[in-house]
Amino acid sequence: MLLEGLETLSLLASEGTMAKVASRLYISQSAVSKRIGQLELRLGKKLIEPDGRQIRLTPQARELLDRVAPSLAEMKGVLADSLTLTDLTPLPIACSETLLAGYLARFMHDYLGRDPHIALSTHHTPVILARVRSGDVLLGICAGRLPPGHGLGAELLLEEPFYLVGSDQDEAPSADQRKILTMDLENPSNRYLREPLAQLGLVPAMELDSYLALIELAKAGIGPVLLPAGLLALVGEQGETARPLPGLGRPLHLVYRQSSLKRERIAQLVSALRRHFHHFSGPSQ
Repeated sequence: MLLEGLETLSLLASEGTMAKVASRLYISQSAVSKRIGQLELRLGKKLIEPDGRQIRLTPQARELLDRVAPSLAEMKGVLADSLTLTDLTPLPIACSETLLAGYLARFMHDYLGRDPHIALSTHHTPVILARVRSGDVLLGICAGRLPPGHGLGAELLLEEPFYLVGSDQDEAPSADQRKILTMDLENPSNRYLREPLAQLGLVPAMELDSYLALIELAKAGIGPVLLPAGLLALVGEQGETARPLPGLGRPLHLVYRQSSLKRERIAQLVSALRRHFHHFSGPSQ
C-alpha cells in the first residue's frame, strides 16, 4: 500500500534505523525493508542507502517527503478519525515523561482498571504534537509552551511552577547571578524560559535532555537545579527545601484532534483528566 510505504519512509527519516521504525510500527525489520522495497519499485527510484549502522535517505527521497509530508499527516489523521473505536480497541495516548512521573502515575494505575486498553507512550512535546496531528495517537498530554499554528485543539490543564532545588533559602535569586542546572532550553517548548531566568539572575551552566538526570543530580546535592513542582517529591529531602520562583512556570496542555472528543471513550478520559488536574490548581499547588 502506497500510504504504508510513505509512512515508513517518513519514519526512517526521523528514526534513522530499520529497528527503530519496526518498533514504532509494531512490525518486523524485514517488513520495514519490504515496504521500502515496494515503494522504490513503485516509484522507480532509490530511496535509501546505508550510512554506517543507520539508514540515510537519498536526495530523491527527501524531495519526495518534502512534497508529500503535509498531505501524508492529514491523510493519516483522517484515517484515524474514521477508525472504529470499540471498548477493546487500543487507545494510544502520548504523554510527557515528567507529567507521567509527577502527576499521572496513580491516575493511570486507577484508570487502567476501568479502561485496560489504553496504550501509553512518552515523548517530548514536539513529538507529541506531531503524533497527535498524524493520528498515531488520539490524545496528547504535554508540558511547555505550544508553538503557534500547531493545528490542534488544546486545553490548559495547569500552570506548573518551577523551583530551585539546592538553593540557599536566605539568598534572593535576583541578588547575584548564579549558575544552575536546567533542562535543554533549545527544546522549542522550553526556549521561552531563557529570558525570565536571565531576569532572575540565573545562568544555565548545564542543560540536560532528561529530567531523570536532573533529579539524580539534585538528590546528590549538585545544585541549584531547576525542577517543576510535580517532580519535587521524587527528589526526597532536597525537594522539601526547594525555593519557589514566583512567576516562573510551564503550561501543561491536553491536545487532540477536534473530532476525537466526539468519541465516548476519549471524552470520558478527557473528563477524568480535567477533574484530576483540577485538584492541583489551588494556591498551594
